[in-house]
Amino acid sequence: MIEEDERSHPFRDSHQDAVTARKIPDTPQTRAPAYRLAFTDNEFLLREELRPVRLQLELLKPQMIMDARGIRSTIVMFGGARIPAPDRRDSARTPKLAELSQYYDEARRFARIMTERSLVSYGAENVICTGGGPGVMEAGNMGASDAGGVSIGLSIVLPHEQAPNAYVTPDLCFNFHYFAVRKMHFLMRAKAVTVFPGGFGTLDEMFEALTLIQTGRMKRIPFILFGVEFWKTAINWQELAECGTISPEDLDLISFVETAEEAASIIDSWVEDCA
Repeated sequence: MIEEDERSHPFRDSHQDAVTARKIPDTPQTRAPAYRLAFTDNEFLLREELRPVRLQLELLKPQMIMDARGIRSTIVMFGGARIPAPDRRDSARTPKLAELSQYYDEARRFARIMTERSLVSYGAENVICTGGGPGVMEAGNMGASDAGGVSIGLSIVLPHEQAPNAYVTPDLCFNFHYFAVRKMHFLMRAKAVTVFPGGFGTLDEMFEALTLIQTGRMKRIPFILFGVEFWKTAINWQELAECGTISPEDLDLISFVETAEEAASIIDSWVEDCA
């Protein structure tokens, strides 16, 4: 798509000049950093002053690829990277973490159910979107694969290198430097948000999305938390409302479920203008 657009005008395109620039004679002038084409010069692109350009590139690249694939809506799955699969629960660092392995299975089943529906639209609607890592994220991408569909993985560069899980559709597997841009891509096409038990990263994603909905910066969509006991123990939602730091009606933004079928039913019965 991009190459066709560039060939539609009469000028030499950037691909041609990038190739030509690599074939020039080797001289002191051509070896100098100043001579490099700006858009092929990594040292230049990584300069502090180029941050606005890098932000724009990180926003544009996944946007253009998903547009080209015809993806119109997603089902977002947030959740802990440390949640083990049931057959790996013995490796969990705590007994309580081992107990949470049931939500790995629920995440996988939920993703399979939603992806089966996505196939009706030829993969344009209800595409599973995870953070691309292990744990709940792996379960989500695996469930989509079980159904024979595609799924998105939005990875992030971390100090400890972590490869995407093996179930993300390869040409929908993205990597980010900026957390903020990654969060935008999680929500730009979101038709529903599901949140499974997790830690700081999951809490960060959950509360940022909730804040956008609470403040009217994002339209209300199904916002579903898997694991009633976990979420009502980890966060005292009622206390927030009783203290007045949130309004009582803010609690209506959230639904709590235990099973994939319950979550699918909420999404099925959702009416967009209910907000």
